[in-house]
Amino acid sequence: MVYLVGAGPGDPGLITVKGLALLRRADVVVYDQLANPELLKEVPAGAEILYVGKRAGDHAVDQGGINELLVQRARAGLTVVRLKGGDPFVFGRGGEEAEELAAAGIPFEVVPGVTSAVAAPAYAGIPVTHRRYTTLVTFITGHEDPTKDTSTIPWAALGQNPGTLVFLMGVKNLAENCRRLVAAGRLPSTPAAVIQSGTTLTQRTVVGTLATIADRAQEAGIKPPAVLVVGGVVELAKSLTWWENRPLWGKTVLVTRSRDQASRLVELLNAAGARCLEVPTIEIGPPADFAPLDAALQHLGRYEWVIFTSANGVRAFMDRLFHMGLDVRALGRARLAVIGPATAQALRDFYLVAEVVPDTFQAEGLLEVLEPKLLGGTRVLIARAEQARDVLPEGLVELGVKLDVAPVYRALPPASVPPEAALLLESGQVDILTFTSSSTVHNFAGLIGKERFQELAARATVASIGPITTATLSEYGITPQIEPAAFTIPALAAAIVEYFEGNVSSEQ
Repeated sequence: MVYLVGAGPGDPGLITVKGLALLRRADVVVYDQLANPELLKEVPAGAEILYVGKRAGDHAVDQGGINELLVQRARAGLTVVRLKGGDPFVFGRGGEEAEELAAAGIPFEVVPGVTSAVAAPAYAGIPVTHRRYTTLVTFITGHEDPTKDTSTIPWAALGQNPGTLVFLMGVKNLAENCRRLVAAGRLPSTPAAVIQSGTTLTQRTVVGTLATIADRAQEAGIKPPAVLVVGGVVELAKSLTWWENRPLWGKTVLVTRSRDQASRLVELLNAAGARCLEVPTIEIGPPADFAPLDAALQHLGRYEWVIFTSANGVRAFMDRLFHMGLDVRALGRARLAVIGPATAQALRDFYLVAEVVPDTFQAEGLLEVLEPKLLGGTRVLIARAEQARDVLPEGLVELGVKLDVAPVYRALPPASVPPEAALLLESGQVDILTFTSSSTVHNFAGLIGKERFQELAARATVASIGPITTATLSEYGITPQIEPAAFTIPALAAAIVEYFEGNVSSEQ
């Protein structure tokens, strides 16, 4: 079975619920150059992922090869998702692929997507129809099949067309297309806009008229993929721009959390308009020795308190508990304490509620809240990273408790920086550096070197999640400009937005 799935033109959120569900159970994914690679994170481990993208004059696989590939994989009994940017049946050659599948007797299904002809203008604040301007919209290819003897675009009719015209794939022929429209009767003063990489975090919009837009696009260095919008509705971009006027628009942010933890911070920063560059500085692995944890898990009933210091710790603890054939009932009468709300949420994911969550999300705050609740001789278990600060266990020992510390995971530095990130770091194209723990600081310095780290920090804005991370940054001679009052990911993202909104206001 082959599914022709529209992925939307760029923003991964534009894929349909059905399209996303199909991706998550695909055996093979065949994707285009315009399909956002972020969507490939949804593909099951072990699935075959094939890139068949096409740019002008540069085809990874020609159309005949793509058709053959779809037929071969489907005949092998595999579930094939053909992931296409935009809509499969709008200038996406999905119709041709469907014809090949039908001729070969291969069952297929079309899952429509959002065409860039509508999405890109919408993200630029341009509605393609509007009662005050027009109730007619026409989609035109800006790049016809080069093997055709003559153009089949009805230029004379388009010149008299009172509605909105949207040209796709027309950067190369932009000046010629505008000239033809004017020659056919469209006024040179007709508003026009070119939108590059529409719906992505690198979108750029250039506005002009039919007489000026080609020159303005060239001056701005507009490159494919881009769409040309012609008509009075372009005037609305002045008041309806929403995608490109968010507080972090145009900013590139380095996110150094572990890959499985980065999503929430990336999501919040993306929503504010930032482009996030993920450079995981921590990889979560098992502890060097499971013996202390296993011993604790086998006798959980003897503990009066179990303390978790991170969400990673909660998940690793539970994974090992289940691995040993136990479940949450093994916690018995133990009361639960955590270091902050993210760790409390990780417990709630297992239907457990922390009794103690300090207002100050660090070991010192947790000790302060726990002290009146602990009597001498109380048995306490701390489930934490293999390497961690000793403030909490030392403080508990001073209170006279009977303490066991069980390493539940190990935070390891990755071997290298991802290639895309390495290029941008090398060229210094990073505006904001974010650090969410001391280990992210140390490991990032280890990846790129102390001097390079200091050079980047001198040119960028540095954001630290809290005073402990800030103190670690100071060891490298770096003082962050941003530190939230609450030491959480949402607070860090909000502080970054507030900082840049404040800077914009002061400049104005």
